[in-house]
Amino acid sequence: MGIQQEVEMYWEGEAELYSEGIQKELNGFQREAWLKLILTNAPQKERLHVLDIGCGPGFFSVILSSAGHLVTAIDCTDNMLEEARAHSIREGVTVTFRKMDSHKLDFAAESFDLIVCRNVTWSLTDPQSAYKEWRRVLKPGGRLLVFDANWNRHLWDEEMQQKRVEDQQTYVDKGFGELPHHKDIEETDRLSLLLPLTREWRPEWDIRTLKKEGFANIFAEENLNAKVLDAKQQVLNRQHQCS
Repeated sequence: MGIQQEVEMYWEGEAELYSEGIQKELNGFQREAWLKLILTNAPQKERLHVLDIGCGPGFFSVILSSAGHLVTAIDCTDNMLEEARAHSIREGVTVTFRKMDSHKLDFAAESFDLIVCRNVTWSLTDPQSAYKEWRRVLKPGGRLLVFDANWNRHLWDEEMQQKRVEDQQTYVDKGFGELPHHKDIEETDRLSLLLPLTREWRPEWDIRTLKKEGFANIFAEENLNAKVLDAKQQVLNRQHQCS
């Protein structure tokens, strides 16, 4: 079995856990916070054609569709798409969901005004080829918004590991409860060490790569945690610096 198939199987098993977190965000301040952040940086059109890549349980899909935009959402796993459809039905919004590999998009060139993805690129087996493909389906003047972080650098960077331990202790000391974790921690770590972006420093890597693939007007805004994360999440994500 190749690494891509292993990654897909892994995310199939994480769908229910992630869906619970998405429901909390849909009911919380994160909904409006993320929508404002996205639309501030999106092309200024009344109705955007949006592609949500690696949509997971559908958070971006739901909030953008609720705001009146035409959303197509893709994911490589059936379970994530099932959760995303359930959220869209509960919210009463219409989203076109399709199962698809993020590296190989089954769309015509210049199809979308806006591409969004959150916590996806770190998990790709060939992120550079994915960026090339994403540029292909963007319309002239379209925007790509990537929200991600250095999620697993602590697995090999001793300084980051120490900071992570300190943040986890702070989380416990503040009485935030049990530390959140993936369903299968050992499998998460094993796969993460096989993925290329685990050993890259971001967003520097992304900026270099996007330039190589022909993107223009590239910029990165770091330290978004205070805008879109609650107090508990901010403690645990202090070293990741969502951007």
